[in-house]
Amino acid sequence: MKKVEAIIRPEKLTETLKGLKNIGITGFTISQVVGRGKQKSSQGVYRGKNYKVTLHPKVKLEIVLSNYMVEQTIKSIVESAQTGEDGDGKIYVYPILEAYNIRTGKADDSIDDLVNGEE
Repeated sequence: MKKVEAIIRPEKLTETLKGLKNIGITGFTISQVVGRGKQKSSQGVYRGKNYKVTLHPKVKLEIVLSNYMVEQTIKSIVESAQTGEDGDGKIYVYPILEAYNIRTGKADDSIDDLVNGEE
């Protein structure tokens, strides 16, 4: 099993989820995050005062899946989330050693149920 973690632009979330659904991925976690990379700072105005925006809003997708789905998942995310500009995001892949079902307390090897599964 692997965990694919993608940090993407918020405006690309819907398109990215459609791409994942098209390859059969229905299980994931989404978090709103802020971060800093190569994307340039911008200026904001609040109550008439200028300020520098250095942390940009992003969305983090976390998907745990079988090893054979990793390449296809990465390709789908890149095709859906890419604009070609700084700030498009990053994708990280981690090995998952074990997974447990909280309801049963038992080891859970049924990660493939989230691929091509029911919504």
